[in-house]
Amino acid sequence: MANKKMQQLTLDTCIGKTVLVALSYFSATNELLKQSLLAGEVISADSEQGLTILLAASNNDVDAANNKTHHKSHNKQENKPQLIIPADFSCWFTAPKGSFHTSQKDIKITDPNFLITWDIYQQQDKSIVDQDQQWWQWRPRQAPPSVG
Repeated sequence: MANKKMQQLTLDTCIGKTVLVALSYFSATNELLKQSLLAGEVISADSEQGLTILLAASNNDVDAANNKTHHKSHNKQENKPQLIIPADFSCWFTAPKGSFHTSQKDIKITDPNFLITWDIYQQQDKSIVDQDQQWWQWRPRQAPPSVG
């Protein structure tokens, strides 16, 4: 079970760590819209820009215990997606040992370093003229997650 917060983690020490990122999206009326679980490696950290996570690409497995990404595809030129999250370590927890399948097809991670949990709320602002733009507020979920 992931139940220990990582308070000694810093912008410098998080780089290179493998992570599971649990995201829960809520509507402006607090209705759960979607949940997703992503996996990847922290590749950069900045207090203002946030933490950049290189997400595991389709048909790849991440073996965190050996710090290796196993590529099942032969296209080494493919662009891997990235996720930028706020630089807040209050929602980082030691991940339990084991293999985890993510929300993305054919991606799993083995023995990640950390589990990160965020709640993301849709904002309703009537002063915004452009109706095509949506605004979201990220809130760290600081309660220890339960797995299983």
